[in-house]
Amino acid sequence: MVIQRPTALFLDVGGVLLTNGWDRRMRSKAAETFHLDQEEMDERHHLTFDTYELGKLTLDEYLNRMVFYTERSFSREDFKAFMFEQSQPFHEMIDLVRRLKTTYGLRVAVVSNEGRELTTYRIRKFGLEEFVDFFIASSFVHLRKPDADIYRIALDVAQVPVEEVVYIEDRGMFVEVARGMGIRSIHHTGFDTTRASLAELGLTLTG
Repeated sequence: MVIQRPTALFLDVGGVLLTNGWDRRMRSKAAETFHLDQEEMDERHHLTFDTYELGKLTLDEYLNRMVFYTERSFSREDFKAFMFEQSQPFHEMIDLVRRLKTTYGLRVAVVSNEGRELTTYRIRKFGLEEFVDFFIASSFVHLRKPDADIYRIALDVAQVPVEEVVYIEDRGMFVEVARGMGIRSIHHTGFDTTRASLAELGLTLTG
C-alpha cells in the first residue's frame, strides 16, 4: 500500500508549538502572584472562558467577569502582561515545522481554540505568521474544537483533499474527531514521537 505523502499540515498551537495560552497552572500562578481566591477565579473562568474563546467577548470583558468585577490593588494592564508572559515556545517543534514546510512545500494551518488577543499576541511574539499560511482560531471563526465544522473550514481554506492532510494535536478527543472525518492525525505527546510519526508518512528530515 502506497502512503500518500501529506501536502498540508494542520497544527494546534497550545501544547504543540507553544505552551498553553491560559491553563489551570497559569491561573494558579496568577492567583498566587496577585493574591486572588483561586477557587472563585476558576469558577468564574469556567463560566465565561468558552465565550471568550468563541470571539464573543474581548479580553477586557473576560477579565471584567473573572477578576475585575471588584476593585483590585493591581491594574488591568499588569494582569494582562502577566497572562501574555506565560506563553513560551517549543523551539524544536517550531523548527521542525519550518523545515518541513521548506523541504516539502507544505501548506501549514493552525487550528486552535484561543481568544483573539492571546492568539494575535502569540502569533506576533513567536513569529508564527512567518511559516503558517493561515489561522483558523476559534475566536476568528466563532467555532471551537471539537466542533467538526472548524476542521471543515480549515479544509475549505486549504483547498487540499482530506487524504493529503496531517493534523498534529495534543488533546486525544480532538484527534479522534479529526480522524473520524478522515484526517490523518498525530496525538502529540512529545517532539521525538511526533517527528517519528511524520517520518512514517513520508515527511522525513536529515540532521
